[in-house]
Amino acid sequence: MREWAVDKRRKQAQEHRQASAPPEYGEPPPASHYGKSPATPGSSTTPKTAPSLENQSIYPSIKERPRSSAILKEKVQGWTITPRTRRGVEQAAGSTAIPPKTPTLVGKKTTAKRLTERMRQKAKAEAQQAMAKGTKRTARAAVDLSRKAAIATAKAVKSLIGALSALVGGATLAAALCVIFLIAAVIASPFGLLFSNEPSPGAVPLNAAVTRINVELTDKLALLQAGDYDSIDIQGTGPDWREVAAVFACKTALGAGGVDVAALTPDRVDRLKAVFWDMCEITSSVETIDHPANGSAEAWTEKILHITITARTADEMRTVYLFTPEQNSALTELLAELNGIGTLLGDLGITQEDAAELLRRLPEDLSPERRAVVETACKLVGKVNYFWGGKSLVLDWDSRWGTIQKVWAAGSPSTGTYRPYGMDCSGFVDWVFYNMSGGSYVIGHGGGARMQHSYCTPISWSQAQPGDLVFYPEDTHVGIVGGWDESGNIQIIHCASGQNNVVITGKAGFTTIGRPDYYG
Repeated sequence: MREWAVDKRRKQAQEHRQASAPPEYGEPPPASHYGKSPATPGSSTTPKTAPSLENQSIYPSIKERPRSSAILKEKVQGWTITPRTRRGVEQAAGSTAIPPKTPTLVGKKTTAKRLTERMRQKAKAEAQQAMAKGTKRTARAAVDLSRKAAIATAKAVKSLIGALSALVGGATLAAALCVIFLIAAVIASPFGLLFSNEPSPGAVPLNAAVTRINVELTDKLALLQAGDYDSIDIQGTGPDWREVAAVFACKTALGAGGVDVAALTPDRVDRLKAVFWDMCEITSSVETIDHPANGSAEAWTEKILHITITARTADEMRTVYLFTPEQNSALTELLAELNGIGTLLGDLGITQEDAAELLRRLPEDLSPERRAVVETACKLVGKVNYFWGGKSLVLDWDSRWGTIQKVWAAGSPSTGTYRPYGMDCSGFVDWVFYNMSGGSYVIGHGGGARMQHSYCTPISWSQAQPGDLVFYPEDTHVGIVGGWDESGNIQIIHCASGQNNVVITGKAGFTTIGRPDYYG
């Protein structure tokens, strides 16, 4: 009887334990979690999986000890508590159906994103069509805009890229549009002057334009000095060419009926010349001094020519030209870039069309030394005035060129007069060989055309090569063989007094040719 009671009690305890045992791994807890309804026991279809690492000890080296008793302790709710993690929440959300007619934040974001994308695609298509159909209109509008805000274009590029990117969502399209606007704006603004030395059909670089104007200055000074004077006194100097260029750019690009200054075509050079003469006033007077007889010396009358050059500054021209606030602002900006303008004035880039064409026709097998001589000579074509006795053993641009100086060398009608400084024919050849050799060689040691000829081996015209020297009768003039034109006629590079410049001409006047010993 006693044994029967014990067996019956054991059987009841076993049935109680089976009814309260915890669920197996992989099943979701039956409690409401993060707003979800409790799952019905046994209804989950989640497959059985291995225990999650999240249920293991936080110290990997410490393993959970197995329980010694086979009897599991009773859980209050009958399920294991899984730590709340983002991954677990997302998995739970994915396995739980969302009640109908319940809007969610995710749905709103997706709808807004799709709508935004459609709007961006539409805007991009419209922008591309407008760009394809209205290129001329866009460029013209950009130019008109630049006349009002060209100075600020560089600063505005960044914000413009941002605005266009936000509109069309295409960085490439935005960058392309910005380049179009920037180029159009800069070219149409006074800052287009900073690009005036770039090769352009029918245009000349800034220093070549200055040299042309200096020819007119030379003629005016020569006319004033053409008289029987015992002495000439000159006071003052011309205006700073950098300031002349800055004033010209603001007056031309931003004035009424303004045009760009990025290419100095003949009409732009004329405008530059007008500004120069507005900034440069030349007056003269003759002083007569009667000297009485003194002992054996007879009485005589001394005639002194006084020439005064009065230069206006850029700031003075603001008032003279009645500059608008826009022009004044632009001029202030350009005056801050005088070093850049000075670089243009001293630029030795080969931008003259005739010089560039001559270089293109050089023989491919021409020696490096001869090619260097011709290239160096072409750097000064159109850029330096003729000056009797003018020499220059200076690497690159000589800052004295263009400044008004007295001709001190004897033997010329210009001796004793004042004119813009430059070089004579032999001085040009000296400069070329000095610069192409890096300052280590001067043919004839600077002794003039006759001395240069003595350092050459006589050759025939049929043997001529680029870099050889050619001479007038009795060595009264010297030039450098540059090559041949399209008709096969020989071309000579020389500093000519008749053209008051470094020019490229035919062989007219040159009668002999020699090969400099420099070539070996």
